[in-house]
Formats: sequence, C-alpha cells, structure tokens
Amino acid sequence: MQRRAFITLLAGSTAWPQFLCAQPPTIPVIGFLNGGSPEGYAANLAGFLQGLKESGYIDGQNVRIEYRWAEGHYERLPQMLTDLVRRQVTVLAATSTPAALAAKAATTTIPIVFTTDGDPVQLGLVPSLSRPGGNVTGAAQLNFQVVSKRLELLHELMPSAKVFAVLVNPTNPSAEALSRLAQATAGALGARLHVLHAGAEPDFDAVFASVAQLRVDGLVIGSGDPFSAAEANNLQH
Repeated sequence: MQRRAFITLLAGSTAWPQFLCAQPPTIPVIGFLNGGSPEGYAANLAGFLQGLKESGYIDGQNVRIEYRWAEGHYERLPQMLTDLVRRQVTVLAATSTPAALAAKAATTTIPIVFTTDGDPVQLGLVPSLSRPGGNVTGAAQLNFQVVSKRLELLHELMPSAKVFAVLVNPTNPSAEALSRLAQATAGALGARLHVLHAGAEPDFDAVFASVAQLRVDGLVIGSGDPFSAAEANNLQH
C-alpha cells in the first residue's frame, strides 16, 4: 500500500458526512485502529501523520485522532470499535487486516479506510477493487507474496536446505490463507515446511525450541501481522 494513496482516501472520507448531511463545520475525528502496538507501528504511524500534514490536517489543530491499539489481542477489537462508533467519529482508519474486518462488522454508515496485507475481495472487505461500494475503501499491501519471496530467497541462499518453517499468528484472520500459500511455495521448491504458531509473547520460547527440535534450516516470519512484526523487531534488538 502506498502511504499517499491511503492518506488521499482518508482525507476525502473525512468530508463525506459534512457534505452529505450539510452539518455545520466541526473538527473531524479520526478513529485510528490497529491490531498491534504503537512501538511496533511507529514508522508507519509517523508516515501516517506526515501524510495527514501534507494533506492539510494536523492532529490537535484541525483534526483529532482517537487511537486504539489491540496490542496483539485481536479479540479486543470489537469492543474498541463499539466505543469509536458510540463516539460518532468522522472516519475510521483501520490499519491492519484484523482491524479492517472488525471495522466492517461494526458499522455500515461511518466511512472506513483500511490497509490490509491480503486480497480485500477474498477477505470480504469489498466486492470489487474498482468499485468497493458501501462505506468501505482502502488499499492492499499484498504481503502474502512476500512470504513466498522470502522462502525462495532462503532456498537460493541455502540450495541444499530441505526443511523450512514459517511463523504465523493463528489469531490473525489471514493465518490460514498465509499458511496454505507458504506450504505451496515450499512444495514447489522441493522443501518440507513446518507452520509454527505464536499468538502471544510467551509462545515465542516454544517456537524457537521447536525450531531446534525440528532441525529447521531457515525460519520465515509471516508478513502483514502487526503482532508478529513487532515481536520480530524486538528479537532483532
């Protein structure tokens, strides 16, 4: 997803309720929802705020942002959406696949601008890429393909390797599709793939113990999941 495309969609959405209902000018409120944490999404958040600024919106001046972070606990998202809908935010910025799906389920009237790592049509977010319709629009990163590329890269770096593993967050709605794609890619490479699951921080110790026991030659962190990405970043530091 290109940051500018997302911001352009968001900036346009904030004007919809005022235009359609002829309400007096008020400061628009963006309900910002993410399945991860502020730390794991820091770089993207900085880009989001910069994009808003370039479009003429500055938090605390002519727009207000209500942040909600699920911290990897996706089951909290519906309650967070209920609160944002009750507050009658102007537009919802759902910046991960779990957040986007929760937002779509929560309201049919508040404009929703999403980002997703998967195919928004297959996920049921929109009926068509060219005509999303309804109150939902957004952009897709299609990070699934990145998992295949990473497995292919591992194979190029270690052509004799025969056992790989991919780490997937089982609570992510895209987990099953991601696992199938990874298995298909590994099969095409002539390698065996173990799908390992981590949906909470304590799970990572068991995952790395399994990597050793299974004699895995290389591990790929599943793309597009805010919790997994944040934890992988922490491990690097």
